[in-house]
Amino acid sequence: MGASGNEMLGQEREYRMALNWKMRSALAGFCVFAFAGQAVAADLIDMPTASYCRVASTSDLALNDNLGEVRTEVVRLMDESVAAANSSQWIDSKRPVFVWASEAKVACGIAYGYLRTNYRDADSINKCECFHSRMVEYMN
Repeated sequence: MGASGNEMLGQEREYRMALNWKMRSALAGFCVFAFAGQAVAADLIDMPTASYCRVASTSDLALNDNLGEVRTEVVRLMDESVAAANSSQWIDSKRPVFVWASEAKVACGIAYGYLRTNYRDADSINKCECFHSRMVEYMN
């Protein structure tokens, strides 16, 4: 093989590298679009029938003046959220119950921590009630 043979090998190598790069790019693009399609499809499954949590207004629980009742209700919501987050029924489910249960147990735990010091944190109480209601909504 002379100089022209080496040139042909070099061109063939470049062709293979370009083809390899194109195949990898196509595969990566396919994976991205396949995942994005699944993410959009997951949003469309089991759409909530109720609206999202009230953002501008305060929840009914946060408006309750009786601190003992608020504490009892927050503990109840937290216990239900912890039970759902630990349940294999919801961990293995395709519904987002586990996600909302996890969010609710954290928010309710924060609200309960404040309530133990007799401080009413409206934001954490609102989130606790909101996330718990979303969890329950996806259970049905």
